[in-house]
Amino acid sequence: MLIGEVARRSGVSARMLRHYESLGLVRPCGRTGSGYREYSGEDIRRIFHIESLRSLGLSLREIGRALDDPGFTPSALVGDLVRQTRERIAAETDLLTRLRRIDAAEPARWEDVLQVVALLQALGSKSAVARQRAALASVDDVPVPVEALVEAALSETEPNVAGALRWALARSGGGGPALLARGLDSTVAAVRERAVRSLAEMPGDDAVAELRTALASPDAAVRGYAALALGTRGAADAVPTLIEMIVEGRNDTDAADALSVLAGDTAMADRIATGLVGHLTLATAGAPARGRLTQALAAVPGATASHALVELSHDEDRAVALTAAYLLQLRDAR
Repeated sequence: MLIGEVARRSGVSARMLRHYESLGLVRPCGRTGSGYREYSGEDIRRIFHIESLRSLGLSLREIGRALDDPGFTPSALVGDLVRQTRERIAAETDLLTRLRRIDAAEPARWEDVLQVVALLQALGSKSAVARQRAALASVDDVPVPVEALVEAALSETEPNVAGALRWALARSGGGGPALLARGLDSTVAAVRERAVRSLAEMPGDDAVAELRTALASPDAAVRGYAALALGTRGAADAVPTLIEMIVEGRNDTDAADALSVLAGDTAMADRIATGLVGHLTLATAGAPARGRLTQALAAVPGATASHALVELSHDEDRAVALTAAYLLQLRDAR
């Protein structure tokens, strides 16, 4: 079969076939009387083998080795191809993400594009100072996409930079709460904590809705941060978690402060007092927990809390009794 016919049937151009011949990959079995290359069935099968290996990303040099070296094993080469392909996909994915973020910033001029690129690079800098400056600049100077701020906030380990990123997110506009909420499902505890702490500083109903969902998290730290944030916003559904924190001694002082804010409403004050008293009567409440619950009652106004303190002033646990008596004196003094 002549080269033109081979090109038509194989889909490989005559020029590429000549290139393969120059490299020694395919050597036509003979020549016609007129000197034209003539390919045998075996030559054509080799051409198809070459094209198949090229489709896997092998170089022509690697293909030559694979076809001509009897001792050549494909496992190592395929492993390298897998690694190279993954690296290429990761690089292309990073590029796509960067382009999407630049597009989301809706730059009007090339100068705007360059500013966004510079800011995105600064957010990924190894320098904490550079990252912090980028976070602060993202609010007033260059509109950085919320997605980029969320990614930075969820990965930031430096406290000062993390605070700047949360501040920037709180002023970034819509979309932040939903993106941050994805971090609540992370397998990494630190990421879950960063997500809920960022949500706690986000304004608006969307953030409140995500924080309410976080109250059901199996992660106690996530539940705690969500409850503290909701408590200061007057959300009654944070009460059970806040009481749980006092019982367990997790940020119990902050939890008691949040309950005192909620207790500004009379009906809510009675509900909180009832909840605290209910845990005091549980057999599982040890002495330290009962002491914390007693102290928490001090910040709750109303008859229910006062009656509970009167009873606790006669508690068999002397420390609890003394604490309750002292707190009653303070209430009377007011």
